[in-house]
Amino acid sequence: MSQPLITLDFLDSSPAPVAADAQPAEAVRVSPATRTGRQRKLYIESYGCQMNFSDSEIVSSILFEEGFDTTEQLADADLVLLNTCSIREKAEQTVRMRLKQINGHKKRHPGLLVGVLGCMAERLKTKFLEEEKIVDLVVGPDAYRDLPRLISEVDGGQKAVNVLLSREETYADITPVRLNSNGVAAFVSIMRGCDNMCSFCVVPFTRGRERSRDAHSIVRECQDLVVAGYKEVTLLGQNVDSYKWASEDGTEYVNFAQLLERVALVSPALRVRFSTSHPKDITDEVLHTMARHDNICKYIHLPAQSGNSRVLKLMNRTYDRPWYEERVQAIRRILGDDCAISTDMISGFCSETEEEHQDSLSLLDFAQYDMGYNFFYSERPGTLAARKLEDDIPLEVKKRRLQEIIDRQQLHARARYARMVGRVHQVLVEGTSKRSQDYLSGRNSQNQVVIFPKGNFQKGDYVNVLATSTTGAALLGEAVG
Repeated sequence: MSQPLITLDFLDSSPAPVAADAQPAEAVRVSPATRTGRQRKLYIESYGCQMNFSDSEIVSSILFEEGFDTTEQLADADLVLLNTCSIREKAEQTVRMRLKQINGHKKRHPGLLVGVLGCMAERLKTKFLEEEKIVDLVVGPDAYRDLPRLISEVDGGQKAVNVLLSREETYADITPVRLNSNGVAAFVSIMRGCDNMCSFCVVPFTRGRERSRDAHSIVRECQDLVVAGYKEVTLLGQNVDSYKWASEDGTEYVNFAQLLERVALVSPALRVRFSTSHPKDITDEVLHTMARHDNICKYIHLPAQSGNSRVLKLMNRTYDRPWYEERVQAIRRILGDDCAISTDMISGFCSETEEEHQDSLSLLDFAQYDMGYNFFYSERPGTLAARKLEDDIPLEVKKRRLQEIIDRQQLHARARYARMVGRVHQVLVEGTSKRSQDYLSGRNSQNQVVIFPKGNFQKGDYVNVLATSTTGAALLGEAVG
């Protein structure tokens, strides 16, 4: 019997951010079935941030061209791939537990091939292949084009590995297979890697140096999505604000603000989101571009990580608290108070004092975030913090501080939702509510979930909804006009 599947449901919830510094939720997406009669079947699960989901779509496209269908059932698979996350210890533990389950299944199906992709693949290649011997192939984020050759090696009885990082690979020419898609919203990767060496973060070591994708290929992908009926794209990068692309002949240069405008101009009916912004890089030019185009959603993920300047310096964030506060004020000034802002916050970083923790709480009060992704510090092997700093805050203190951050953030989130009651919101319907088939669920420009009676509306419709109440985590309302 196959293991129970865990699926990531975007309805009635906020998608996890993608960032070198983000702390994404543990989430698993299972590939849908494509049935073209091919003999071999691929089953793929993705853990962590949106970039991993996007990468799984690239992997599925590469293997589809090599003769693999995809399947939703582990029991039907010939090849199982886990696309992994290393950003927190708990993420790695989750993957290890899943690998043990899959290996139990493999003992009953000896022809099954099992592989690990992504960040854990790069970091733990030796353990997986030589010490624990729990996988057949290990493939890093920049080596997915090599999957056909690696699978051929495994078919021949060998273990296979490629975790080489690249300064050029962007997969710009590969059309992703949209996995588990609702047919409404899609991810579009615009860049890979990260040059920010935040002391707590493993991503620069697992995903390599920063490189930006050809702007024309990004626009073409968005145009193709509109033709296919999609109504929303999320531009993905570890740090989208540092996007920069130049043509080979040097006649064209595109920064993120200019790319954002090009995508917004693809169609006025195409909503545009992006994730994630780094506080040191987000510019007024980006904010003014957002203000000019109604179809660029008024939501910015701006990870703070701490509200104390000394801790931020230890984190190597390259900004201090006054700089961060000025960027929040710029967002409010240019885009208005209705623009939603979310953050990441880490409790209990190395040597953080109680007073410095209070600074993080006061930053929450200052910024009035709509959403927060908050975690206690988890030391990652190989990072600057692991090499140079002592993880000296007791776990119980980390957890207590984290709970205080969560409680404070929830107060502000409820207040931000409450101020939206009594207003009309344009909602893009993403599907039925998880709680009732008689209700639809979607999001407004601020990335807030809105639930309303189904009526004659359907997935993919834009609906004006009058918000009549809030649960504190969603708006409830009625369609109007």
